[in-house]
Amino acid sequence: MIDIKLIRENPELVKENIKKKFQDAKLPLVDEAAALDAANRAAIKEADELRAKRNALSKEIGKLMGQAKKDPSKLEEVEAIKAQVTAQAERLAELEKLEAEYEEKLRAVMMVIPNIIDESVPLGPDDSHNVEVERFGEAATPDFEVPYHTDIMERFDGIDMDAAGRVSGNGFYYLMGDIARLHESVIAYARDFMIEKGFTYCIPPFMIRRNVVEGVMSQTEMDAMMYKIEGEDLYLIGTSEHSMIGKFIDQIIPEATLPQTLTSYSPCFRKEKGAHGIEERGIYRIHQFEKQEMIVVCKPEDSMNWYEKMWRYSVELFRSLDIPVRQLECCSGDLADLKVKSCDIEAWSPRQQKYFEVCSCSNLGDAQARRLKMRVKGEDGKMYLPHTLNNTVVAPPRMLIAFLENNLQADGSVKIPEVLRPYMGGKAVIEPKK
Repeated sequence: MIDIKLIRENPELVKENIKKKFQDAKLPLVDEAAALDAANRAAIKEADELRAKRNALSKEIGKLMGQAKKDPSKLEEVEAIKAQVTAQAERLAELEKLEAEYEEKLRAVMMVIPNIIDESVPLGPDDSHNVEVERFGEAATPDFEVPYHTDIMERFDGIDMDAAGRVSGNGFYYLMGDIARLHESVIAYARDFMIEKGFTYCIPPFMIRRNVVEGVMSQTEMDAMMYKIEGEDLYLIGTSEHSMIGKFIDQIIPEATLPQTLTSYSPCFRKEKGAHGIEERGIYRIHQFEKQEMIVVCKPEDSMNWYEKMWRYSVELFRSLDIPVRQLECCSGDLADLKVKSCDIEAWSPRQQKYFEVCSCSNLGDAQARRLKMRVKGEDGKMYLPHTLNNTVVAPPRMLIAFLENNLQADGSVKIPEVLRPYMGGKAVIEPKK
């Protein structure tokens, strides 16, 4: 959510930003917000004036009541002033009601107006216009056929989607044996990797209230992703970023504690609405998975430096697991409304002969902080809004696809990179059972 001052002072900049995001249908919202803001400020001004008049009249009544002890005729003046006070009180009640209505409507409109994107963001209507920036590692093609990822897992007796379908429906799975152990090893390694980078490890709540959901994401994202707990003001998290940023709701953060750098583990729950192609079946798009996440809360002037550090952590981690990756800059039309700048880290798929998304790094500026009423108290005593950032460390369903394809050997075994062996009981390789 942007600052209303920006609409007051530079509405054309806000409109131009909307055009850059190819959301022209939202252009009327800028004028609507300006009108609601003006009406609200007028109501506030009139209410303040009435309160001042009421205070003055109350003092006048007190003065006249004192005079009335000697001159009873003053009581008529007292009654006339009391009538004014009553009329003003009724108007003040109307104005206070109007203020609440204007504020509610204005907030609803402001929640839909997209954040101002960074000047470096490439322009384009959708993800087909995202820009490859850099590749890391050789995107090799083996001289043997690489099976579909669930077929690889089945050779290890490592997955059962049929049983999961009977128990939970489509979009779920059982992982077993070496594949399940590999899954947990990747999570544990990612946890320790981020701790070594100086991040504080955290296990957050897996359910959050609606006001937190509205603070961290747009209504469109919320409807597409979140599962509501029936009869409760609670939603299952789609990513631990939501509860981690939500940790600071309504808080005043001492400047000396910045940056806050946290890495969190959680299960994630997503609706994943819509039909998907063959490459997004298996365990690519599922309703439940586990993930290691990283978030940063920092001073505004430091956020772009952290953005650069965070996506590079992802590259370093994936390369340590012998997985080639590339960085893809997200274009304006592919940015969620709260984001200032974002990039994807994509892993190489030897089977598909292309890259696919495994991490997403985002700088949200002060949008989440404004929605959640997060503030920082500077050394000078002044308050300001921090910037928030998030990035995937690893999400093993997609990570497992990339890992298995890139570490598969011609004999069907899977090589375990050296950094992962301590988490796999020292194994350098896992062997298929069939």
